[in-house]
Amino acid sequence: MIIDCYTHTWENAGQLGRCVPTDYHTTPRAEEQPVPAGADTGAHWSATEPAGATIVLGFASKYLQARIPNDHVAAYVGEHPDRLIGFAGIDPSQPKEACEEARRACHELSMRGLAVAPAAQDFHPASSQAMVVYAQAAELGLPMIFHTGVHICTAVKLEYAQPILLDEVAREFPALKIIIAHMGFPWVNETALLLGKHENVFAETSWLLNEPWQAYQALLTAHQFGVMNKLLFGSGFPNASAAQCIEELYGIHHLVHGTNLPMIPREQLRGIVERDTLKLLDITLPASQL
Repeated sequence: MIIDCYTHTWENAGQLGRCVPTDYHTTPRAEEQPVPAGADTGAHWSATEPAGATIVLGFASKYLQARIPNDHVAAYVGEHPDRLIGFAGIDPSQPKEACEEARRACHELSMRGLAVAPAAQDFHPASSQAMVVYAQAAELGLPMIFHTGVHICTAVKLEYAQPILLDEVAREFPALKIIIAHMGFPWVNETALLLGKHENVFAETSWLLNEPWQAYQALLTAHQFGVMNKLLFGSGFPNASAAQCIEELYGIHHLVHGTNLPMIPREQLRGIVERDTLKLLDITLPASQL
């Protein structure tokens, strides 16, 4: 079963705060603007259809005045519980509120993981405040997706996006399931080292697959480091659909045909698409989908 482990959906541009595209900073107010980039739930449902299950992420950033509400994500997931899985967006820069929201998301909203974005939330990934939040996630048994956040807007702080900063987190919480979004781009080598070092650190492939040359180099790095088995499939909707990304992944070698550049074994590419991500993250679906 194909698992798409990185997608977003939102209701209006106002929920994106300072992440909103420049042309939405106009009148009428952003929250009255139509949903940009076809990110509504209808478009999401259609675009993720090839996947047997899809993770939908919330997002929260006090720093960027952005919030894709967890209640919105949970309500949408609740309409399709056999195919959708909600991950709550929490903001570790506000540790007390983040821990409370993690507990609420788990116990009241039936969400199955957490999503954070240090560079977009203005916090060091291994800060003392953030460690309190990770301890809560570990206690609840919730996997965490870390978004590098480098493409969101100019306000993001790249010094907090570097995957190597998660090494301390993985050492402190070895049982915590950590997923590094977009293979940590542009720090792909750092990500590959972490995948090889820590049993419960994984990476997903969204965004990269829209840039074939970058994707080829990143996947080749993972192959040469021997960590292809730690890569999870993600589309990054609304940036791309699951079908588009699967096609790009299987066609990645068109760039190097007729050259002496190395190729990645096709069975390893297929492994990304067909990987049992839910088992790796200790997530179960209703019995009808198992």
